Amino acid sequence: MATTNRITIDPITRLEGHGKIDIFLDGNGDVANSYFQIPELRGFERFCVGRPVEEMPLLTNRICGVCPEAHHMAAAKAADAAYHVDPPRTAKMLRELLYMGFYATDHTTHFYALAGPDFIMGPDAPVAERNILGVIHKVGLEIGGKVIQMRKYGHTVVEMIGGRKVHPATAIPGGITKILSEEERKQIEEMGHWAIDFAQFTLQAFKDIVLSNKTYLDLILGDIYTHHTYYMGLVDANNKVNFYDGKVRVVDPDGKEFVKYEPKDYAKHIAEHVEPWTYLKFPYLKNVGWKGFVDGKDSGVYMATPLSRLNASDGMATPRAQAAYEEFYATLGGKPVHQRLATHWARLIELLYAAEHWVELATDPEITSPHVHTVPTEKPTEGVGIVEAPRGTLTHHYTTDERGLLTKVNLIVGTTNNYAPIQMSTNKAARHLIKGGKATEGLLNMVEMAFRVYDPCFGCATHSLPGQMPLEVTIHNQDGEVTEVIKQFID
Repeated sequence: MATTNRITIDPITRLEGHGKIDIFLDGNGDVANSYFQIPELRGFERFCVGRPVEEMPLLTNRICGVCPEAHHMAAAKAADAAYHVDPPRTAKMLRELLYMGFYATDHTTHFYALAGPDFIMGPDAPVAERNILGVIHKVGLEIGGKVIQMRKYGHTVVEMIGGRKVHPATAIPGGITKILSEEERKQIEEMGHWAIDFAQFTLQAFKDIVLSNKTYLDLILGDIYTHHTYYMGLVDANNKVNFYDGKVRVVDPDGKEFVKYEPKDYAKHIAEHVEPWTYLKFPYLKNVGWKGFVDGKDSGVYMATPLSRLNASDGMATPRAQAAYEEFYATLGGKPVHQRLATHWARLIELLYAAEHWVELATDPEITSPHVHTVPTEKPTEGVGIVEAPRGTLTHHYTTDERGLLTKVNLIVGTTNNYAPIQMSTNKAARHLIKGGKATEGLLNMVEMAFRVYDPCFGCATHSLPGQMPLEVTIHNQDGEVTEVIKQFID
């Protein structure tokens, strides 16, 4: 019978929500299969039913404290569509400006606090050092201060336009309730220029720390974290990456456009598969079909992440980000890039784009216009709103009755899009790394790195009452008997 060393995962796995990994071993102690389970029940779609549709931008942004801005914007856009109203240009720009501040903050948090410790400290670094405090200790207080400043500036933009640093409140059907003053505009512009410098600094740090390290580069380019799937992302009229508006574009594993659709048509192209061992669903491309957790054109599995958005686009809409985009693909051998760890690099290119677009919006002559709301005049019916959350394409779909009360709500959130790829990635990493029933803490962390790439947030994908971020890993022998259970924050 295969044996295992006792493994303790501490600190936690640097994700939001509750994940559980079951690893099954064969007779030789190697991995026969593994399951990334979400043992929490998701309920937002049900308890939104019966609410007025105009409440959704305020209600759904309470799903999670990680990306309430994404739900606020998707809900507002779905409410616009339900009311058949088109917000003024200034309102759209203010919403998008808020969103750029949010994006810059969120991507900064993930790189430095969640993913960065694996690269800056190393996958095998002591658990007590493999965290944000360890990162700051290694790179220095000055850089740590820049990270905090970037987060502060991003939250300041959200508060100025959204009314609150967390859970913004100003986007409503037909526009926004906030008018930007010239003094506020100047402050936001100044912070945006600083954000551009910070993004460029962070990209250079990635090159210096990760790309110049052969061990890390081999890990990125190796087979352990590589999958060939479809890729999804929101694009503008020129097929450039866009976080707030546009059409959803999907390319196949060869990089060829498979479909491009309007938000209202998402149900023609996306379906959700259910497995009995988890509460979270597995979205897939309806016109390819569900073929299981496998790669290739014949599988309907797709990915929606920063790497996916770059793969699905023809470039970035700002000059510095476009140059970084071109360097990315030139370095990694062209499009599409299938190496999942490259997602961290793609995320930093998006950080630069968010900062550049932040300044573009803040310097638009109409950004301080008082025309920020179009009053709805029609009865609400049905509407779909789509934005790109940092961790994937976010879809809100609302249907109302004759009184404007919701009769049906469907949410496909960023992490849900990526559930099948996450399952595939963690399973593949476990098979490569765990041999003979034994695994060091560092190797187990490398299994975790397989899902950390996707920046998963199970706060909006699922819900649990404890209010902590627990993880449970169960290892079984070939007879299905439990040989070891590793827990954190689970009684």
